[in-house]
Amino acid sequence: MTISMRDAARTGRAAPGARDAVFAQLDDAGRAEQVARRLTDAIVLGVLSSGERLPSEAELARRFGVALVTAREGLGMLRRAGLVETRRGRDGGSFVMRPGDADDSHVTARLRGVSQVELGDLAVYVTAIAAGCADRAAERSTPSDDARLRAWVADADFSQAGEARRNAGGFLLELAVLSQSARLVREQLRLQAEFGPLLWLGMRDPAIRASAAAAATAVAEAVAARDGAAARAHISDLLGEVARWLLAAKARIEREGTIDG
Repeated sequence: MTISMRDAARTGRAAPGARDAVFAQLDDAGRAEQVARRLTDAIVLGVLSSGERLPSEAELARRFGVALVTAREGLGMLRRAGLVETRRGRDGGSFVMRPGDADDSHVTARLRGVSQVELGDLAVYVTAIAAGCADRAAERSTPSDDARLRAWVADADFSQAGEARRNAGGFLLELAVLSQSARLVREQLRLQAEFGPLLWLGMRDPAIRASAAAAATAVAEAVAARDGAAARAHISDLLGEVARWLLAAKARIEREGTIDG
């Protein structure tokens, strides 16, 4: 499929390509868990906006290529998780409910349970995917895509930890969208949903937030210049800094019992 960027500065809505990836047919149809996971990923990352009405159960079943009862079960899982609210009546339907910012105590406990080796391996994998997206985005982006990516970056807020977490993950998704690879979009969605709260824990540090904002600007300019090597380098440098912060925080937890330096 052809994937285009969003004009976030004007609409605040996710890229059409990212939304297409959310509702693409499932590889292994017939599983309500897959429906719930696909929608959860999109809600966590902000591809589906808070308050947005989801397609009807029948439309979800058609888009995902599953039975109606499967789509209904998937929505039920989201309701129980507090991610979707169903309203009755003429203006009713299933509406997205955005979860709150990741709870630092929960994420800190998760960091405590991950080994240094596992953290390093996660960083290598996330960097490989993100750098590949940046490289391919520089190859596939169009001038209009470039303008919209710059607008996205200009509109992104990295001043506070919660917004910085969402925008850092969202920027990697935007690069995946620009890569015009549905597989990369799906993998970036999965990585952000599964590891994003842990990966972006460093956004509590103002220095990391500043680095993320600067990297987003630099990558956007490299993509516009069709400089894949520079785009890869900027993303790799940012994620390397994030990984070093996490490893240092992990060491502090093991040594002092606290994440704060």
